[in-house]
Amino acid sequence: MYFSKFFVPTTKQEPSDAELASHKLMLRSGMIKKTAAGIYNWLPIGLRVLKKVENIVRNSMNAFGAQEILMPMVQPAELWKESERHDEYGKELLKFQDRSERDFVLGPTHEEVICDIFRSYPISYKELPVNLYQIQTKFRDEIRPRFGVMRSREFVMKDAYSFDINEDGLIESYENMKKAYIDAFNKIGLDYRIVKADAGVIGGDVSEEFHIVADSGEDLIAISDSSDFAANVEVLDYSKDPSELNGQKSPDGVGKLQVKRGIEVGHIFQLGKKYSEKMKVSLKNEKGKEQDLYMGCYGIGISRIVAASIEQNHDDKGIVWPYSIAPFHLNIICLDPNKKEILEECESVYKILKKSGHDVLLDDRDVRAGIKFTEHEMLGIPFSIIIGPNNFNKNNYEFTEREGNVKSELNIDEIKQKLEELK
Repeated sequence: MYFSKFFVPTTKQEPSDAELASHKLMLRSGMIKKTAAGIYNWLPIGLRVLKKVENIVRNSMNAFGAQEILMPMVQPAELWKESERHDEYGKELLKFQDRSERDFVLGPTHEEVICDIFRSYPISYKELPVNLYQIQTKFRDEIRPRFGVMRSREFVMKDAYSFDINEDGLIESYENMKKAYIDAFNKIGLDYRIVKADAGVIGGDVSEEFHIVADSGEDLIAISDSSDFAANVEVLDYSKDPSELNGQKSPDGVGKLQVKRGIEVGHIFQLGKKYSEKMKVSLKNEKGKEQDLYMGCYGIGISRIVAASIEQNHDDKGIVWPYSIAPFHLNIICLDPNKKEILEECESVYKILKKSGHDVLLDDRDVRAGIKFTEHEMLGIPFSIIIGPNNFNKNNYEFTEREGNVKSELNIDEIKQKLEELK
């Protein structure tokens, strides 16, 4: 992609209505634009990051046996009445009527729809387990949307639903999805903890959250300083102030607790028969007896991950993207594009790296070098090659790592090898 042809409406101004670093930087770098409270457009550079997160999650889900489908955002209200959540869910559930005065809702989640799909077909218990997932837009009418896409009303989510004949099967499906989440979050490059949690409005007997540890997080989590134990403070015993948990012995007997802030980016539930009993999702077991199925559900906040990653990966100059989800892996900064020989050298390097399968941006704009450097740092592209009058006809190029501003002189083969190692 040539920067001169790329729609990236960056700005130097600090957004007046943004509090978190991620919200400020996503607006300033031209990733998103607000349309209404809690509703955002994803612009080209932001969408590139969003799609990379989607693809990593999709590949992990597929690798662990889940099958992708796509369900409608608009759902008949009678399905929610059948599950008894139509009134229970609260005002976050946006309700409306069509021209024929039929009642509908905008889906904040899809347990009801997936139950209706599954019960519609004659399936044998021998075909279980079945795990179906989607990556789709959700809508929750938040009373106070804030922090950009971190807590918006419209957002992109991956939600999966498993069906099993018995509780042992559910536990196995749950553990399988837990492994898929660990695989996805590791590949995205997040510093996260798996946290024991309350099931909330989704329900079920067992649930765990995946939290990114960040000072800007809305949730309080207690983690052991010597083990993997972590729990949302809501599920722990304390009198008034969660900080009193600091220094207490960890419930797993290893180390002491520390209360930190976390950003929830994933949540997995063992639903049991909560929905299958109410919505008559059953089939005949090996003894020929009709049996309600055991369900699990598994959510990942795709759009929230983008913001949460920025919260973990930024400095005073801008974003510092993990390589796996960066909008581009490398930026070729052409210092004098008006000189034919310099631009041709930049284009030659660009084509070589593109042919090798790397996402490359060529900054061919006729603007000051300072602007190019400043915007490169704000956009957070992991690497840059600087080509100008002093080095365009030499074998080595100035190669800079965005994190730590580490500079070196490398030839094109050394650059290719370095990038290959990160694939």
